[in-house]
Amino acid sequence: MSGEGEAQVEEILKNIGNLEELSPFEFKELLIKLARRKSERMMLNAGRGNPNFLALTPRYAYLQLGKFALSEAERHFGYMGGLIGGHSDREGIEARFEIFVRNHWNERGTAFLNSAVSYVRDYLGLPAGDFLHEMVQGYLGCDYPSPPRMLPLAEKIVARYLMKEMGAGYDLGYSLVDETQLFAVEGGTAAMAYLFESLKANRILNEGDKIALAVPIFSPYLEIPRLDTYRLEVIEVRADEERGYQIPREELEKLRDPEIKAFFLVNPGNPTSVKLEEETLEDLREIVEKDRNDLIIITDDVYATFAEDFRSVYSVLPHNTILVYSFSKYFGATGWRLGVIALHRDNVVDRLIASLPEEVQEILEKRYAPITPNVRELKFIDRLVADSRNVALRHTAGLSTPQQVQMVLFALYALMDEEEKYKKTVKHVLRRRYRALYRGLGIEPEESPGYAYYYTLLDTEKLAERLYGKEFAEWFVRTLPVEEFIVRLAVEAGVVLLPGKGFDVIHPSARVSLANLREIDYIKIGKTIRRLIDEYYKKFRGEV
Repeated sequence: MSGEGEAQVEEILKNIGNLEELSPFEFKELLIKLARRKSERMMLNAGRGNPNFLALTPRYAYLQLGKFALSEAERHFGYMGGLIGGHSDREGIEARFEIFVRNHWNERGTAFLNSAVSYVRDYLGLPAGDFLHEMVQGYLGCDYPSPPRMLPLAEKIVARYLMKEMGAGYDLGYSLVDETQLFAVEGGTAAMAYLFESLKANRILNEGDKIALAVPIFSPYLEIPRLDTYRLEVIEVRADEERGYQIPREELEKLRDPEIKAFFLVNPGNPTSVKLEEETLEDLREIVEKDRNDLIIITDDVYATFAEDFRSVYSVLPHNTILVYSFSKYFGATGWRLGVIALHRDNVVDRLIASLPEEVQEILEKRYAPITPNVRELKFIDRLVADSRNVALRHTAGLSTPQQVQMVLFALYALMDEEEKYKKTVKHVLRRRYRALYRGLGIEPEESPGYAYYYTLLDTEKLAERLYGKEFAEWFVRTLPVEEFIVRLAVEAGVVLLPGKGFDVIHPSARVSLANLREIDYIKIGKTIRRLIDEYYKKFRGEV
């Protein structure tokens, strides 16, 4: 780097204040501005996990369903000159759909949509006419979501998809599918916001209570508990980098503390992109079943579909676990805002609410009285729905029905793909990008069956040591703090990464998203990082 460029970076660092106080996503916005300072240069933003791939087939099916839905609407009010339509009729809808399929067979999406109806009828054993009517009305968006929690057949189908992907079984008759209730929400972020709010409203989490977080973790989960709204005390349950970011038994032992009300985790992790191993899951099971049957576990499993042989905490401890899942990453659908909260019919939160003191029960009866005369029988999942609309507007709660329809088509696409062609393709793309990054760095990548490969953490000290030895690595991290390292990448090369520290990673590191750039771009990022380290190695040796 030229002396002029170095002075420019130092001036920027001097003027932007304390980087450590910024959340990684605020830091990212700053880095983007710095990376764009040279208009002739391409910016490589690997700081955000928004995928640049998406599932085509269920989207084409959505378009064909839309055509059929509109043809159903056009059957009414014909005398109005095509200005308005009506609702679909349940009677005869299957026959009309068969005619539609014949007339549109050569259009992409029709064959899948026809197969989906057959799968629902012939494999899942659900009435095809009811399914078509629910999907058509849902696509048209002409009714409020009913029930507000989730459309009935949509819930059955998405629950089966979830249990398949969560390693909990999904074959017909498997009890966990039938015992799982869903609340369709506006993505995983809405799910977490609703959960925090309802747990507080129902006096399960109160100011000053202890909760545990599996760290490193998605930075908003670090920030939310400390907000004035909640003021919770956070106990860290730390994964060990030397053990491949698995949570050691001694860290899980913290959960035996009865003062810890809830345990939050992301699995596979963000930013680590590592799934919990079977041994870790079994350790957690033993602790809960022996000493902590009152512990609430909230697991965000949005990256589950990218890991091999994934098994969710929900499949191990279903009565204690609230499962959060979003369709955004796997199907390339961040803009659709599709997520669910999954809860077993017999769950710890309902038991905890039932055991609240009488004076608290009376307060909650007043809160939920507008929606039911039997508040004490109101399940937590239904309280979630009510709280999502401040109770008074509960009758208009729920995820929009067109969103639920696309969610169902995504779920059916995965369920029907028994050879997992889409999943294998997506995994292949991510693994190629991971290897491309290391090809640019000029070293062999570390691979593991536990990796999801959606992100990767670059430990700058380890990277420097692999390249030029331990003595240089120690000098390098003293000379170039990771925040400055990341700023230099943005200013000099237009490369945007996120600091691991913002996710509560102890070691100096940067998170690289493998989801949102081309393979060739990851080679460029690797080469850029290598070039910067090479320059500092020359300084270390006194060559410049």
